[in-house]
Amino acid sequence: MEKIAIVLLNLGGPDSPQAVRPFLENLFRDPAILRVPGFIRPWLGKFIAARRTKAATENYMILGGKSPLLELTQGQAQALETVLAGDPAAEYRCFVAMRYWHPFSDEAARAVQAWGATRVLLLPLYPQYSTTTTGSSQTAWDEAAAKIGLSLPTQTLCCWHSDEGFASATAAILRESLHQARAGLAPGQKLRVLFSAHGLPESIVKRGDPYQWQVEQTVAAVVAALGEPDLDFTICYQSRVTPQKWIGPSTDAEIERAGQEKMALLVCPIAFVSEHSETLVELDVEYRELAEHKGVPGYFRMPAQNSDAGFIQALAGLVRNTLAYGRPLCSFRGGRQCPKPLGDCPHSKARAA
Repeated sequence: MEKIAIVLLNLGGPDSPQAVRPFLENLFRDPAILRVPGFIRPWLGKFIAARRTKAATENYMILGGKSPLLELTQGQAQALETVLAGDPAAEYRCFVAMRYWHPFSDEAARAVQAWGATRVLLLPLYPQYSTTTTGSSQTAWDEAAAKIGLSLPTQTLCCWHSDEGFASATAAILRESLHQARAGLAPGQKLRVLFSAHGLPESIVKRGDPYQWQVEQTVAAVVAALGEPDLDFTICYQSRVTPQKWIGPSTDAEIERAGQEKMALLVCPIAFVSEHSETLVELDVEYRELAEHKGVPGYFRMPAQNSDAGFIQALAGLVRNTLAYGRPLCSFRGGRQCPKPLGDCPHSKARAA
């Protein structure tokens, strides 16, 4: 019987107030994030982390002093194992590899090796591919596996931005959130859905990163699965952290526009599948306060998927389909999905290698 290790790739988050600064240093030293010459990056990364530590620590104190992301990802791993159990041809075990805090990829790789896996599937918990997220996490895994001599047949699911199961599960959560939001509004009050995704510097997208295009594909798939042709919605981007130009429109600009138009808002975190600081603090606290200040007549937020049963079933379907395709690099439909001009699509780079 095959022993298949499903490695869930995620961002990670500090597990104590003392971990905030080293977590930020790991983040800003990543060449996929801070795109400056290598001899500058360690020093500049430390400087940026030091400047952001106080504000970030205050945010995590709202959450009890740490990020909930690890526990939520472990819950997703356990739920996915349960759904995949009982296959007579294979035994599945899920492992968690975080990018910027424990458990790092080297810890996960050692656990996979100790378990005696015969095959590995890398499953990013980022629905949309970006060089800054899935790309960086895959590089970290490759380096960690090579370091300990873990050489197994390995498949990477690069993206699942408009997978039917994912879109349907997300639409079901959105449908319930719409029902609750509309019930809380005055009769006749109009409601707009803001699909809010983490932003990226415009320069990264212009170089060919497919993230923004894939976010748009996700929104189109979820709206189609929702089945409300008259839905008022827009896509926006949050979490700008550098002074350079970022992709837009920004979430705060859309909140301000809604205030001017007296439009109630339901915010859907479309690029996050687990609650963390950018949903629980940025969306729930900071943007809520902004909405109140700008006169938005109602502000609601759709929860992230976490271990929602429909979402876990979608992940299981992605696992089964990826294993069936058999490709070392695989999209949710097998081959490349991104338009050719998006040269940072990993399929483009794989062909060039």
